[in-house]
Amino acid sequence: MTEPTTTLNAKFSGPGATATSWDDARSALETAELFWIATVRADGRPHMTPLVAIWLDDMLHFCTGESEQKATNLRDNQNVILMTGSNQWDRGMDVVVEGRAARVTDQTTLERLAEAWTHKWDGSWNYEPGPEGFKDDGDEVILVFTVRPDKAFAFAKGSFSHTRYTF
Repeated sequence: MTEPTTTLNAKFSGPGATATSWDDARSALETAELFWIATVRADGRPHMTPLVAIWLDDMLHFCTGESEQKATNLRDNQNVILMTGSNQWDRGMDVVVEGRAARVTDQTTLERLAEAWTHKWDGSWNYEPGPEGFKDDGDEVILVFTVRPDKAFAFAKGSFSHTRYTF
């Protein structure tokens, strides 16, 4: 991936604030243990839920059961927002990624992602690749999605800077 265009929004930043580097924002995405995903229902209402995700190959990856609301929503509208960060208002950083979710069914990619999930959470999330995604203990397939960022935002707290990344 080429480096995104990075822009500080001074209107929503503190005096003397500087843009958060893409390296710092990417590091937050790589190390985050929890994300929130927003999808859109068929009737236009938003749906938001927490999930675990992996940053790999300059993209975010997440999974969901076939019958879960986010999977239902993604059948009609692939636009998503993934967010991670801190719930403290005056410290930490929040990172928001906007993009389109695309199904992953390539076996090699699924194997790499399963290994990444296992490694990141020390074996707490073990997935076995299957022909349509990850295999479940039952009959349900776990769908795997990739989100290539269209744009992202970093909201640094304490120094209060609002940075936009355009890809």
